[in-house]
Amino acid sequence: MALILSIETSTTVCSVAIHEGGKIKASSTYYIDKSHSTVLIPTIDTLISRSGYDKTNLSAVALSKGPGSYTGLRIGTSTAKGLCFALDIPLIAVGTLEGLARQAAPFLDLDVRLCPMLDARRMEVYTCILDNDLSVVKDVHPAIIDDTSFKKELDGGKVAFFGNGANKCREAITHRNAIFIEDVEPSAEEIGYLAYTKFQKSTFEDVAYFEPFYLKEFRATVPKARI
Repeated sequence: MALILSIETSTTVCSVAIHEGGKIKASSTYYIDKSHSTVLIPTIDTLISRSGYDKTNLSAVALSKGPGSYTGLRIGTSTAKGLCFALDIPLIAVGTLEGLARQAAPFLDLDVRLCPMLDARRMEVYTCILDNDLSVVKDVHPAIIDDTSFKKELDGGKVAFFGNGANKCREAITHRNAIFIEDVEPSAEEIGYLAYTKFQKSTFEDVAYFEPFYLKEFRATVPKARI
């Protein structure tokens, strides 16, 4: 059976999971900001060892491809690429927002559309809209949230908003059909489930040329103390 190691580093959450044949075997998650560079590789090594496997048993490595934190995505991507190159196994990329949606979908009625949100500063979010079966209704895009946001979708029925960008939108999105769900964080477990479907279809990335889905260009800022 396919043994897939999954990595999620798109936000402050650092998560690793192992799936065998599409079923979760083990996972580990850290909710420590800016910890990815120090905990990711040790967590991978420990999780594989404690699960009774060796890195050579891996069939593929999956990662959350974004959008999300520039630094987090770079760390996850470089780690995943390194493993794939060293082990000569395929790389699978899964959308971060799709992973969030899969986590929320089982807790909602089938007629409720899903709107995962990742924080992108001020009143901007990275978002998309999916049906409960995870089919895409509106592609991933950056959006500035105001009281007119998603009016068309909300007029047509209930929409669930969740993810680390959703809470700041509560005061702006007050439509009667808006549902807000708390505590939905990116997880390598969801990335692994979705990656298994891609593995079965041999939907792999080019390890040498793959880049994360930043959605917006990275902008370096000058520390305030130097201005």
